[in-house]
Amino acid sequence: MIITLLVIAMILYLALQLEDKFSLPSPLGLIGLSFMAHFLFQQVPILTGDTEHFAELVVFLLPVLLIADSMELKISDLKEHGLSLFYLAVVAVALSVVLAIFTADLFFGQYHLSVAAIIVLFAMVLATDPVSVVSIFSKFNLPHKLKILAEGESLFNDATALIVFVFVGLYALEGGEISVGYVTETSLIVVLGSAFLGFVVGMVGLLALKTTENRIAEMMLLIITGYGGFELAEHFYTLLNVFGAHSHMHLSGILSCIFATITIHHLMTRSSEADQTQMERDEARLLQETQNETPSRNIIVSALTRIRISSQEQDRHARSKEDVQLLALVANTILFVAMAEIVDLSLLWHYKTEILAMFVATTVIRALMMAKFAVITNQTTHMTNVNFRWWGVLTFAGIKGGLSVVMLMMIPAGFEHLEMFKAVVIGVIMLSTFIYSGILLAIIGANKESFAREVQAEGDSH
Repeated sequence: MIITLLVIAMILYLALQLEDKFSLPSPLGLIGLSFMAHFLFQQVPILTGDTEHFAELVVFLLPVLLIADSMELKISDLKEHGLSLFYLAVVAVALSVVLAIFTADLFFGQYHLSVAAIIVLFAMVLATDPVSVVSIFSKFNLPHKLKILAEGESLFNDATALIVFVFVGLYALEGGEISVGYVTETSLIVVLGSAFLGFVVGMVGLLALKTTENRIAEMMLLIITGYGGFELAEHFYTLLNVFGAHSHMHLSGILSCIFATITIHHLMTRSSEADQTQMERDEARLLQETQNETPSRNIIVSALTRIRISSQEQDRHARSKEDVQLLALVANTILFVAMAEIVDLSLLWHYKTEILAMFVATTVIRALMMAKFAVITNQTTHMTNVNFRWWGVLTFAGIKGGLSVVMLMMIPAGFEHLEMFKAVVIGVIMLSTFIYSGILLAIIGANKESFAREVQAEGDSH
């Protein structure tokens, strides 16, 4: 275990050094260093060693990654860009699956995949990795609206892909009948139910948050709130059965975790903003009082006390957020180390044609969906206009992540194409991590001045 800790700490340290010194995004550094470490240890696993245990590890660490990313979103941004995010994270995923159904034979005709199998396969490779996107964007001065679109899409996209995978793909794969009514009803129940459950858990977390002024305790409550929303949603049927419902229904843990975190973080932010306003009033009152010939000691002491308390609370909230981000960074390092251990290079080579076909197919489909989004946004005033630069960024922000492997483990063991699906999913994750990240860096670098002007224009408009 000590060796494992040392390897993880060293990989994270070197990845952060590469990011600081050479502007290499940490996901690229982490995955490259993880493979190096794995082969230096003569391919002896130090964490998992197989896809089943890796999937369990992803489920264990996924909520903390969602919590950290959700704390970057503001309610005001979601309101302003809600329609755009709905298209990117819901409509685009649904349209991508439909397009995949009609074009899959071009890439996988020799396997004679059923519609259910196509939905399962493409849903897995449509799920994106918000950690990689946030990590890359954090190093550049990009327009805030572009960041919201890309980061918000990558966050909510996972929930949509998982819903399509579980409630449509697997349901059909196991013999269930798919209809428009079934898909609509199930989607509404899962989405609305998960959102409401997350909101309730977030409110409970906020009430608990008011009982402590300890920074570590506050961070733990943030973790408990996110994980609590995730777990309650995934085992919602247990809660229903307690009340005698005898149901097998479960909701989306990802959505519930996101909404729980956004709820508690939004109300924490509002509290901090109210404190900031009060601090400004107290400072003005102090300035006015010091100009009086006989300043009131009670007024000065009272104002200084409120300023000190408000300042401490704001600092505590900011540091709690930093602590969660640190946990997420460590969790992401662990996932990349574990991913390096489950990659079977011989299996990937055996299915190299299928992997490349899927990578090309998903890239083209995503590019088309983002192009359609750009056309729509330029024809309405209710959505943020997307230019050609932004289209390129949004297209290659679709880096795949560990959630795809979690879905992979949900496929029945007796499924005839399981080995090929495993190779394709892991291969596409690897290719998208390196190729998409490289293209994304090239696009941002080549348009640095244009992005800088857009950032300045955003500042002027505010």
